[in-house]
Amino acid sequence: MMFLNDKKSNRLLDEAVSQFASLPGIGRKTAFKLVLHLLKKNYDEVERFGNAIIHMKQDTKICKICSNISDDDICHICSNTSRDNTKICVVENIHDIMIIESTMQYKGLYHVLGGVISPVDGIGPNNLNISSLISRINDNGNIINELILAMPTTMEGDTTNFYIYKKLENSDIEITLLARGVAIGEELQYTDELTLGQSIINRKPFVVK
Repeated sequence: MMFLNDKKSNRLLDEAVSQFASLPGIGRKTAFKLVLHLLKKNYDEVERFGNAIIHMKQDTKICKICSNISDDDICHICSNTSRDNTKICVVENIHDIMIIESTMQYKGLYHVLGGVISPVDGIGPNNLNISSLISRINDNGNIINELILAMPTTMEGDTTNFYIYKKLENSDIEITLLARGVAIGEELQYTDELTLGQSIINRKPFVVK
C-alpha cells in the first residue's frame, strides 16, 4: 500500500482514523480497519457514505411535540393517527424509543427528556424537557390518561421519576412505571427485548415510598 510510505497520506489516514475512533465503542484498531475498508471502495461509494452523514446532520430535525428525531417538524410516531394518543411514555433519550419500539408491545406516544436529573453532573430539571412535558399534558389533559415513566433504574432515574410525579400528583392522570423486570441500575438499551416487552405489559402504578 503506497499510502503507508507517504507522509501526506499518513496524515490523512491518521485524521480519518481519529474521527472514527471518536465514535463511542470504536477503538483505534477498529477505526483503522474501517478506514482501510473505505479506501478499498470506489469513489462513488465513499462519496455516498460521506454525503449520507452530512445530509443526516444537516436535515435531521427534532420533533416539536416529543423531541424525537425526525425528517419533518413532527415525527412519524406523533403524526401516526393509529397510535394511542391517550398514553405518553417518558424516556431518557432517543435510543430508548427505538428499543421500546422493537418490542412491539407499546402503541402510545413518547416524550424524550434528553437526560436524567443528576446534581453531581450539574443536570437539573431545567436542563431537561420536563417543562414541555408538563405543558403538553396540561394542554391535552382531557385526552391523556396515562403517563409511563421509563427512566433507567438508577438513582438518577428514580429522582427524575419522583420529580415528574410531584409535578403531576394533583392531576387525574395515572402515572405508571415499567415492571422491575428491568434490573436495578440498568439502562433500557442493555435490556433484552423480551424482558423489556414484559416490563411494559406488566407496568405498575407509581408509588411514593
